[in-house]
Amino acid sequence: QVYVEESGGGLVQAGGSLRLSCVASGRTFSSYSITWFRQAPGKEREFVAAISWSFSSTYYADSVNGRFTISRDNTKNTVYLQMNSLKPGDQAVYYCTASSLAPPPRAQGEYFFWGQGTQVTVSS
Repeated sequence: QVYVEESGGGLVQAGGSLRLSCVASGRTFSSYSITWFRQAPGKEREFVAAISWSFSSTYYADSVNGRFTISRDNTKNTVYLQMNSLKPGDQAVYYCTASSLAPPPRAQGEYFFWGQGTQVTVSS
C-alpha cells in the first residue's frame, strides 16, 4: 500500500506553466509506477501521464503530449508533472496514484489509492 499527496496547483494564464509534485510514502517507491489523472467539473477522470518503475518509461495522453513532461526522483519519493503551454482545457483537479504494474494502466478503475488532488486553473 502506498499513500500519495499532490501539490503545486494554482492559477495560471493560458500559455503559462506549472509544476505539480506527487510525493509518495513507502520504502519501495522505486517499485511503483506513478500516474497522473485529471478531472474537470462534469467530466470523467481522465489519464494524463504516467511514469513506469521499469526504466522510468513515460506515457502521455495525446492531448498533453509535447506540452507536459513527467519525471521522477526516487531519492525524494517524488514524481513531477511539468506542464507548459497550458490551455483553458487543461483546467481540472489533478490526481496522482500508484501501481505496481509496468506499463502502468490508463484506466482509473485499475487504481485503488488516490490523493486529495490539486486544482489547476487556467485563465484565458
